[in-house]
Amino acid sequence: MEVGTDLAKRKCKPCEGGTPPLGSEEIARYLTQLDGWEYGENSISKGYEFKNHYQVMAFANAVAWVSHRENHHPVMEVSYNRCRLTYTTHAIAGMSENDFICAAKIDALFAL
Repeated sequence: MEVGTDLAKRKCKPCEGGTPPLGSEEIARYLTQLDGWEYGENSISKGYEFKNHYQVMAFANAVAWVSHRENHHPVMEVSYNRCRLTYTTHAIAGMSENDFICAAKIDALFAL
């Protein structure tokens, strides 16, 4: 099975205050399903490199489309040939399954 395949097929669920964030064991388990994502400070992040600015902007727009469809939005840092994404679930001040679902969807997008 490809890394993140099952996560990429899932849909984000609404996550509101009062829902407990994922524990360290759950986070570690989800991270094994992703390639290159790093955990730190209640978030996961990953950088992507491109040949030029046009490709970065096309990727950023595609990420925005996925984010809109899932109603779960990353912090995006965009530069000339790089884009860094960071996911966390602000409503619960920690990590949720949604963060990992979106990370897997973005990796699938990048692989196209």
